[in-house]
Amino acid sequence: MPDFPHCLLTGAVARALAAVALALAAGAVAAASNDAAPRGDPKAGQEIYIRCIACHALAQNRTGPRHCGLLGRRAGSVKGYAYSNAMQRSRIVWSAETLDRFLEDPLKAVPGTSMGYAGIPDQKERADLIAYLERANVSSECRKPR
Repeated sequence: MPDFPHCLLTGAVARALAAVALALAAGAVAAASNDAAPRGDPKAGQEIYIRCIACHALAQNRTGPRHCGLLGRRAGSVKGYAYSNAMQRSRIVWSAETLDRFLEDPLKAVPGTSMGYAGIPDQKERADLIAYLERANVSSECRKPR
C-alpha cells in the first residue's frame, strides 16, 4: 500500500493544476473579450463619416485636416494645416487604437485640441468609422497625387 498515498497526492495535484489552468483560461478569455474592439463595418462607417464632413474631407484640408493617409501618420503633421499646439505636441501616431481613444472623447484624449467635437461614445460606431477610414485610405480618391 505504499503507492496509495502517492496516488492520492498525484490526483490532488493534477486536480489543482487543472483548476488553475481552467481559471487562467477563463481569465484570458474574459480579458480578450473585454479588450477586443468590435470589428468595424466600412459601409456603416461611411454613414457615420457624414458627421465629420462639416469640418473634414478625405483628400483636402477644410476646417479640419484631410483624412487620406491618416492611419500611420503622426498627429499634427499635415503640411499646410494649422494645428493646435496641443495636437502638435501630442506625440500620437494614428492607429486604430489611438484613433478609437481620440474619437471617444477628443477633448480628454488631447486636452487643448481645437477639435471641439464631443466625440463618439458608441464603440461599434467608432469601429465602423475607423474601418471606413482604413478602406478610404486605399481608395482612388486618396491615391491621387496631391
